[in-house]
Amino acid sequence: MAKLQGSWVWYELMTPNPVGAKAFYDAVVGWSIQPGTPETGDYGFIANADGGMTGGVLKLSQDMTDHGARACWLGYIGVDDVDASVTAIEAAGGKSLMPARDVPMAGRIAMVADPDGAPFYIMTPTPPPGGGENTCFSAMPHPGRCGWNELMAGSFESAISLYTKQFGWTLPDAMDMGPMGKYQFIAQDGTTVGAIMGKPDEVPAPLWCHYFWVDSITAAKDRVTANGGQIVNGPHEVPGSLWIIQGVDPQGALFSLVGSP
Repeated sequence: MAKLQGSWVWYELMTPNPVGAKAFYDAVVGWSIQPGTPETGDYGFIANADGGMTGGVLKLSQDMTDHGARACWLGYIGVDDVDASVTAIEAAGGKSLMPARDVPMAGRIAMVADPDGAPFYIMTPTPPPGGGENTCFSAMPHPGRCGWNELMAGSFESAISLYTKQFGWTLPDAMDMGPMGKYQFIAQDGTTVGAIMGKPDEVPAPLWCHYFWVDSITAAKDRVTANGGQIVNGPHEVPGSLWIIQGVDPQGALFSLVGSP
């Protein structure tokens, strides 16, 4: 990893049923989700076909759901100093949703929300012996890794201001979507990692969508429905001769996939 600040370092599925989620995503994406154990606090891990890690699986307890938690995907943005970033995000109008804490052998994390309420994690990872490679994101097709991070923002200009100032993201050319406004690409350390757009009216709340690479969108679409998921958007063609779909897994989490037709 050339630069930590502003990079995407981990993706987490929060779900009430990790066993059901494993059956679904292993079949649809080709992951090998390793169930949590008492030693990991029941936290599971998502392995790519090549053995690299894409992220983790957090089981939602009854207490979490009683307090409003729902099945979802959340991304982790790398920062040089978690505590300083929480303070800066709060000063910019964001909120701390989970105080900063140390995770043994992983690093220091906190959950925050931008001023419009879109949640995400920030993290300063503990480097493994010898450094290590970020295997969760790939700008080029790499089945099982994330290939795109898309914010559906409550306030487009506010989001652009916050994320560029907090994480040092730069803004390549935007795409004009007509009545829907700009689709503003975002880059970290010279690599385009996603985009920011205004939230469509039919989306109930601002959120980040993370698109995971698959070999074939057509085949993945069939696997989604065959394994109890629901397609809610797509397939749609996007720039770069790629196609996307968005769906809801059997446990209720919105997910997104990208790949060739």
